Order: sequence, then structure tokens, then C-alpha cells
Amino acid sequence: MVAAWPEPVERVSSFLRDSGAEARIQQFSEGTPTAVAAAAAVGCGLDQIVKSLVLVCADQPVVVLVPGDRRGDPAKVARALGAESARIASAEEVESATGFGPGAVAPFPLPKIDTVLMERALLQHSLVWVGAGSSQHMVGIAPVELGRLARAKPMDVVTDRPYDSSRQKES
Repeated sequence: MVAAWPEPVERVSSFLRDSGAEARIQQFSEGTPTAVAAAAAVGCGLDQIVKSLVLVCADQPVVVLVPGDRRGDPAKVARALGAESARIASAEEVESATGFGPGAVAPFPLPKIDTVLMERALLQHSLVWVGAGSSQHMVGIAPVELGRLARAKPMDVVTDRPYDSSRQKES
């Protein structure tokens, strides 16, 4: 008998199935709670891992999809949305807005999120990996399909500062 996936992963799986998406969910026993761990588990470049960051901008949660080797830029996000500022959401805000825990945020389904922004550099890949609702599950998907399913607007949302993988706060 095959064990059932955790409820958040089942939610992602149902969404993908109902959307007719070309994507696959994989489970990784070693876990994928950070971009570095995810890239090692999947066996791909850090730039093919997609971090689903939750920011609060003008009191509204926003999801920003960023390559694993880059850092999101809250100031760019705020400017893009015509807000004064944006900040990283707290763990409680992440779960309330997305239905997923920090480190396991999937870019879909997100019924409480109206705005999803996607770093356009992700479009250079034929396959990227996104969270699937738990720290052990990921979805392999084409970036164009990711953008469609997440209703994401491609744009420049990363900082010009180099990414420091030793700092795992933004995973």
C-alpha cells in the first residue's frame, strides 16, 4: 500500500491534475527545506530551485518566485506594486496567507494571494523545481507552465547583491 501524501501536498497534486499541468511531484527523503538542500536532493543547479517568498506589501500578502541562487528585493517588489515598502512575512503570516508552512510554500494553489511576481531569469531554464507543500516534496515544472499556473507576472524582483548560501534565512 502506498502511503498518502500530507494534505498540503495532496492539495498541490489535485491542483496540478485539475489544471492539466505538465508537472511531476517528487518526494525526497533527505528533505528540501532550503534552496541549497533542494538543489542537492534534486541534483540540479541552485538557479533551478524556485523559492516562493511571501512578502507583505501595503498590508497585502504577495508571493515572489525567486531563483535559489538569488535574493528577493523587497524594494523592487514595493516599487512594482506602487507601495511604499514591502517586508518578509512572519511565519504566521506565511501560513495564514498561503496555507503552507515556511520552507514548504508551493506557488499554487493560493486562493488568498492576488499577486504573484516571478523573476524573469527563471524563464531561461527548461525545468525548474518548486515547493509542493512539504519540506520533502517538490514539483518539477517548465517555467512557462509555472508562470501560467501561478498567474505570475515576470519581472526583475531580485537584488543585485550576491547570494550568500551560508545565510539560510530566505529559503
